[in-house]
Amino acid sequence: MRLEGDAWREFFDAFGDSAFRLETLPVYGVASEDDEFRRFLAGEPRPDEELADSPWLHRVRRFTASGRRVERVHVVTPPLSDYLRYEMEWGYDFNIVAGEDVRIIETRDPSELPFAAHEDFWLFDDTHVVLMRYEEDGTQIDRVLLEDADVAEYVARKNAALRLGTPYEQYRARLNT
Repeated sequence: MRLEGDAWREFFDAFGDSAFRLETLPVYGVASEDDEFRRFLAGEPRPDEELADSPWLHRVRRFTASGRRVERVHVVTPPLSDYLRYEMEWGYDFNIVAGEDVRIIETRDPSELPFAAHEDFWLFDDTHVVLMRYEEDGTQIDRVLLEDADVAEYVARKNAALRLGTPYEQYRARLNT
């Protein structure tokens, strides 16, 4: 079943304990980020008022304040794309302050990881899998709730990714040395 618009947000916000995201792409084509990305590439700092007004950060704060976990692991292959640098500096830097647990797995060959790192997904409460599908350029195709998925496979991927992932703050510190 496809989850779009309000149905996606309602489904997402209804998780009880944990929301986990596996990201695998070097770029995501998100039209709402185009202006920010252009400003990032021009060397502009992210304005503080954007941090205060970010709907995602408000949601993460609300989730974590209620005791729910939001976790993300991004599998990256060096060198980092401009988009990944943007995502980290204008996204993850602030996501972690809001309470999201962000981790990075850096690998030259994702096929050598002990889990399939070829598709993006959200896993909610270790029971519901939403496959995130993208075009080659990172433009999102859709979100599909996998109703007949082997959830145990996705839970195993999540556990392996969290175990192997470097906490974001440590990863960023290594990049800056």
